[in-house]
Formats: sequence, structure tokens, C-alpha cells
Amino acid sequence: MSVDPRPISLVYEQDHWVGRFVAMACPCEVLIDAPSSETAQTLARAIANVAWRVEQKFSRYRSDSVVHAINQAAGEATAVDGETTQLLDFAATLTRLSAGRFDITSGVLRRAWTFDGGSTVPSQRQIDDLMPLVGWDKVVWQRPYLTLQPGMQIDFGGIGKEYAVDSAAKLAGSLAPEVSCLVNFGGDIVVRAPAGSEREWSVGVERYDQSGVAREIIKLRRGALATSGDSRRFVLKDGRRYSHILDARTGWPIPDAPRSVTVAADTCTQAGTLTTLAMLQGAGAAEFLRTSGCKFWLQ
Repeated sequence: MSVDPRPISLVYEQDHWVGRFVAMACPCEVLIDAPSSETAQTLARAIANVAWRVEQKFSRYRSDSVVHAINQAAGEATAVDGETTQLLDFAATLTRLSAGRFDITSGVLRRAWTFDGGSTVPSQRQIDDLMPLVGWDKVVWQRPYLTLQPGMQIDFGGIGKEYAVDSAAKLAGSLAPEVSCLVNFGGDIVVRAPAGSEREWSVGVERYDQSGVAREIIKLRRGALATSGDSRRFVLKDGRRYSHILDARTGWPIPDAPRSVTVAADTCTQAGTLTTLAMLQGAGAAEFLRTSGCKFWLQ
């Protein structure tokens, strides 16, 4: 699969290199504590290529993606490769852990919901018409063959970005094991560093109600952060705010969900799993996170 050679910028800021590019419909960057521009350029390009590869392979918007092929199979079985198998297995695990609230087949609900800050709320009839197309229990998954019922779709949007961040950080560690770097894909972050590194990266947790204003500054030497929230994706109708976090069992937003959850973990996938499960708990998010024993920030 070819990689789209989109441009990246690389600049030196204070005491590190910063590579910036766009992937998966979000701004991405990599902060690199490297001795030379050549090393920084190599890492920035490699990390961007990972983001673009994952986007090309798993985006529901691309006609050449694996997801598109699965969604267009019209009830026929589709054979998938090992990487796709791992993502499908992980998605199935999240569905089980969330008691069905998370489900990669729920993307069809975007036909009813548009979380653009507007005031349009779908009717129960509109939701009911789509619910027969939602549910992992309706899918036949016999590795390596996946069969969806006609009209059903899958969408890796809830897990793909975290997977891409972890993949990029792993590659950076193999290409330049002596370099500390921070990989940031739209607010999902991994810091990887050589053993004994004292380099700390400062990461701001944005206020849910003030774009660009940090509520917390977190110092990371290694590890990951993931954030989930509704500051940019919501519907506001008659004074009620509807979060884009949908309960796949009902087709409606989770009531009383936090405005923002940030979790620290060893990997971005782990952190993202905890943020997702916490948001799906609604008013019980804080108790869920305390019970999990992770470090978190709730707004």
C-alpha cells in the first residue's frame, strides 16, 4: 500500500525539534530531543508515514481502505489481515467490557446525529430505523473472515488514533532508541525515551470550556495520555447538551457524561480504553476511574 507523501514541517523550538503534519482529520506533531536535523527529519517523516498508513488502511472515508471493502461486502464474508484482526479483536473486547455501550458497528448512527454544535436532535423513529444495523452480536467473526449483515458498517474511529500513536512511538524507538520524543495525534500522546533519560515533556490538559487554555500541566518522562470529551462535538437543544458519546445499545448520548476525561497509562491504547469506558459510565465515570487505579483528570 503506497503512502501519501503529504508535507511535514520541521522547526527547532527552544531546545527540541517539532515536526507537524495533518492526519486522521486532526493536527499531529512530534517533539524530538535529537542532536541533528537529519535525525529529527527521519523520525518526523517516519512517524507521519505511520499516521498516513493507518489512516489510508482503516478510514471509513476512503474507497481504498480495508474498512470500505468490509462495509461494501453486502453480506458476504471478507478476509482480513493480521493487523485488522487485532483491531477487530480489541474492538470486540471493548464491547464486552462496556456491556455493549461501545460498538464499532454504531457508526451508522451518524446518519441521524450530526455533532456540529447545532441544535438538530433526531426523533426516536429515526434512531429506531437505524438500530437494526447496530450490534456486534449480529456480526459473524470467524478469523480471518468477517461478515456483516447487509447495510451494517464498522468504524474504527473510536480506537484507530490511539493504535496509530502507539505504532508510531514503537517505530521511533526502533529507529532512534537513544532519542526521547513525544508523539501527539490530535491530543492522544505517547512519550518514549531511552532508559535513564531525564527529559520531561510538558503537556497541557485543555479546559473543556476554553479552547487553547490549559487546566493542568502534566510532566511526562515516558508513558501515554488519552483524552475524550465533547468540547467540540455536541448538539445543544433547548438548553440541553447532547454529547457525541453514544450508547450503542440505545442510539442516544450517554447521560451525565463528563465534559472531558484524560487518563495516563503505559500505552495510548490503554489510556484510550480507560477514557472510553469512563465516558460510557456517565455519572459513574469518576468512581470507575478511581476503582481502576489509574491517574486521571476529570472535568
